[in-house]
Amino acid sequence: MVLRSPYIKLLILNSVLFYICTGQIISDSAAILKGGMPMKRVTGIGGIFFKAKNPDSLRAWYRQHLGIEIETWGGFAFRWRSEKNSEGNGTTVWNIFKTDTKYFDPSQSTFMINYRVDNLDELLRVLRVEGCNVDSKVEESEFGKFGWLMDPEGNRIELWQPPPGQ
Repeated sequence: MVLRSPYIKLLILNSVLFYICTGQIISDSAAILKGGMPMKRVTGIGGIFFKAKNPDSLRAWYRQHLGIEIETWGGFAFRWRSEKNSEGNGTTVWNIFKTDTKYFDPSQSTFMINYRVDNLDELLRVLRVEGCNVDSKVEESEFGKFGWLMDPEGNRIELWQPPPGQ
């Protein structure tokens, strides 16, 4: 097939470059492209969660050796600022769970990463179109909106759309 139209060539080149740069296959360009630009997916790390046989002892170790001051809820919220968030309301949560927690289910992994996103509903929709294993459950609270999916290795991923201003 000979590609005569420069627009078709450009579209194919952009698709190939998008795949190479992001590792994402474009299966529904209308869902991925917003105003001609790729939809923003993950914007940062929202939290790191892992399991421990003795969470209290491990929290004490992290407090003593790494200076992580554990808050009353059992974890720590690293606060930060960015250009979009000059007031410093951004957080990255760090928390340890007991090994028998069901929060990571159905994953058998000992960790879970929470990723910040701008538009949870749209991203979950696109991930479903792309054939990802997306949990049907979505939770909304004063802390924002949460959704989950599994990666191909069986690790549970939490997606978090923070409330406005964070």
